[in-house]
Amino acid sequence: MRMLTRIVSSCLALLALPSLADGPACDTSTSGMSIERQVRQVYLDILGRPPTMPEYKFYLAKGAILPEDLAGLMQKEEFYGRMRTYHRALLRSNISASININGDMRLADVPVGFRPLGIRGNPSRPIRGQNGAGCDAFIMQDTCNATSEDPHLEPATKRCRDQYNVPLPVSVDYSPDQYRCEAFTGVADCNAAVGQTDASGRVMPAKHLLFCDMRRVGVGLVPHYCLPNPGNPQTAGLTNEILNGANVVAFTNPAPTNGQVARLDRCSLDMTLTGNIRGRYAVPMGCIQREGVVMTDAPYWDTVTTGQVPMCAVEAQTRDTNPWTMESCTTTRFTGDRSCGCGVKSNRCETANTSLHNARLAAFNDEPVLIADSVLRREEDYFNILTTRRSFVNGSLSQLYRQNQSPLSWLVTPPTARDAIPNVPLTETTTWAEYTRDDYASGVLTTPSWLYRFPTQRSRVNQFYEVFLCKHFAPEAGAIAPPPEDSCNRENNLAKRCGCSYCHATVEPMGAHWGRFGERNAQYLAPETFPRLDARCRDCALAGDTTCNNECGNYVMQAFDGDGANSLGLLRTYLYRTPDEEPNIVGGPRLMVQRFSQTGELEQCAVRNIWNHLLGRPMTSQEESLYLTPLSQGFATDGHNLKALMQRIVATEAYRRID
Repeated sequence: MRMLTRIVSSCLALLALPSLADGPACDTSTSGMSIERQVRQVYLDILGRPPTMPEYKFYLAKGAILPEDLAGLMQKEEFYGRMRTYHRALLRSNISASININGDMRLADVPVGFRPLGIRGNPSRPIRGQNGAGCDAFIMQDTCNATSEDPHLEPATKRCRDQYNVPLPVSVDYSPDQYRCEAFTGVADCNAAVGQTDASGRVMPAKHLLFCDMRRVGVGLVPHYCLPNPGNPQTAGLTNEILNGANVVAFTNPAPTNGQVARLDRCSLDMTLTGNIRGRYAVPMGCIQREGVVMTDAPYWDTVTTGQVPMCAVEAQTRDTNPWTMESCTTTRFTGDRSCGCGVKSNRCETANTSLHNARLAAFNDEPVLIADSVLRREEDYFNILTTRRSFVNGSLSQLYRQNQSPLSWLVTPPTARDAIPNVPLTETTTWAEYTRDDYASGVLTTPSWLYRFPTQRSRVNQFYEVFLCKHFAPEAGAIAPPPEDSCNRENNLAKRCGCSYCHATVEPMGAHWGRFGERNAQYLAPETFPRLDARCRDCALAGDTTCNNECGNYVMQAFDGDGANSLGLLRTYLYRTPDEEPNIVGGPRLMVQRFSQTGELEQCAVRNIWNHLLGRPMTSQEESLYLTPLSQGFATDGHNLKALMQRIVATEAYRRID
């Protein structure tokens, strides 16, 4: 009798939830689960945990789970936490593997000499001549004549800086990339090494004095005899000696083959010029030219040091433009420009301590989840997650945007004016402030997490189709690829290429909605900064300069067909676009969402996703015929209130039958 009472109570309780025309209201043979089972099931699905004993007792005494009870559960923080987990998985909001960081722009302590902070990795090559080469940690830049490491290679008086205060080399070494250098033992300096035998048994003649290099071994300087490396195929043929008086000043290859070095000159403190342009300093091949150390403000991530810290003189520079050429230092090209440096408070660089970088990764991963959470808490139209300009920043994101920090690591456009972004201190990673992004913003679809996680227009379209339309791209049934010799296979426009057009005829026009967003980054290509046609990029392309100093990467710079030849200097997203597709570029993802909001596909996919979330499986074909249309219509009637949709699904007979 008690079990029968529970079955009847169970049916009455579930009937009290929003009703659906889904057949019998309560089949006691299949849905007559105990109130304890009902409570446990609802708590696990809504809150992600089983009920406590007091909660069990409450519903046992009540005998039912009423709609207001379910609504109350959906006000708990546990519900919002579970839904944040749901949206993180739905949006695949994890860019940890999408950011290619190899430490190139991270300042690390050089544990010798004055212990300066300096850069390692690839940027060291254009600045100093070799990957991983740091500055001279034993010489202060502005008193560079107080120390001379290679008197026979240096002038009597060194120039510490050029006329625009750009630091110049204060010491020089021969690069192990092109030279084989062997140390002398028991010899104080290079002059004393003449006629002596090095560690490899080579005797250094007087004519090779300029190829003797004083290098630090431990705490002292030791002379090294450096000659072109015979074991390197590139330098093996450098057998001819060029003399200036009694000294050899260069080695040449009398018959260089493809890939071989034709000439290596002696190293000195003199720098060469790139393209013979003043201010574009370059390091001669085979040489490592090191600047010295300066005292400067502590980096922005150092919240403890109140005074100044030692730093390599190139990295310590704070100017925004190359003073010779007036080229910007605020773009990624600063890594190869000796006149730029890390900027004010080292904003252009990062710390070798990866905790800050990881904090920013986590913050970017959290941003779309917080956008969805805010829509759910305010019980707004659910699809506002795709259109709202509302977003959030914590300390790590606030300062990245406001101070333009780490531009090489994070190719991210500030979502609004820098000073309009809430000023949250860098260390406050758990404090989130709400703000409004600029007009181009469109919910989660324009967050750095979405743009980095899905790095191309095509991948962004594909993910939108999967997550919000529950569709997949596949060739139509019976589609046949043409034979390889068919000229249609060579069509560069994928929307027209045979075998590809089945999908790309849809993908390409849809991808245009992200046409004002960079690929493999999170930059917004504003029309005032990135016009539809850039005459400078066009002129570079016509002159054969396909990079235009690395500042035309978003433009068509090479022609692979007639359309490409007629599109040089055109923003790449406009290539192959029809007049009907170009409005998609202007309208952005918001226009795409508005169009799909008229078809009913967004509602149906949301129903499928929440059904899968609550029941742990997709709808069966029978369930689709019973529930998909009424649930979708009810969802629309409720103003796309996600909580109401979840209540409707919980009220279905299918949910009650869950084992």
